[in-house]
Amino acid sequence: MNNTGSTARQITVPKSVVGICSIVLAVCFIFLGWEVVDYTHLKRIAPDVGSLNVKIAGYEDTIQGQRQHIQELAGEINVIKSKLVSLNQFEEKIRIIANIQNTHEQESFFGIGGAFSEDLETKIPLTLDHSSLLRDMHERVGQLDMASSNQEIGFDTLINGLQDKQNLLAATPAIQPSSGWVTSDFGYRKSPFTGKRVFHNALDIANQEGTPVIASADGMVTFVGEEMLLGNLIVIDHGYGIVTRYGHLKAILIKRGQTVKRGDPIGLLGSTGRTTGPHLHYEVQLNGVNVNPKKYILN
Repeated sequence: MNNTGSTARQITVPKSVVGICSIVLAVCFIFLGWEVVDYTHLKRIAPDVGSLNVKIAGYEDTIQGQRQHIQELAGEINVIKSKLVSLNQFEEKIRIIANIQNTHEQESFFGIGGAFSEDLETKIPLTLDHSSLLRDMHERVGQLDMASSNQEIGFDTLINGLQDKQNLLAATPAIQPSSGWVTSDFGYRKSPFTGKRVFHNALDIANQEGTPVIASADGMVTFVGEEMLLGNLIVIDHGYGIVTRYGHLKAILIKRGQTVKRGDPIGLLGSTGRTTGPHLHYEVQLNGVNVNPKKYILN
């Protein structure tokens, strides 16, 4: 009974409930403790996270800058490829003009078969990975190295071909060896000595004695001397199966074994040997066969 005179009631809590409540409170305190620890840790590392974010942003800028540089290098590789293609096309054009075949056998200009390779892709977004572009660049550099080697060989053979052409042109008779008038053409004619129809294997150019006689092409003098019918005679071997002969000369100005250039003085027009008057007997032989000298006079 309490002070008011009423009867006091006693509440009995089961031990199991007390135990559960104690456990719940303990768990709450532990969880609260972890939350405090986590909050303290996060508060402590928050400045570091901000610094890391700044560093990450800086790394991303650096990576994008490197990717931009990679794309610029890819563009330069495309320019080099275009220049090599232009050089190859220029070589082919010269070969067609000069009629020089390419004797260097290769699969193709780039050595990989097929047509020229496509340009490298240089417009990839900087946020995307560039590993594929790097692999393509590595492969393209190898192709360009092979292409440049092929181009070097191509130009070497072209230069040699042009040199041969130049030598052939220099060795081909192209000018009249003496001034004067053609008194007898190449071909059949009536012999001035017998009156019979005979084949004349040269060109007769008449003029005054002492008129200069010049070499009609580059070559080497293989004979100087007197021949019974042609009198004083000069024979020049020009190579490539081409030989020229100059007869009836009054004087010979060169020696056997001497090399001459087109236009060099070699003798003086005369009337030695069997002749009816002063003139130059001029022959052109191709592979041992006399051909019409007029076909080799361009001036």
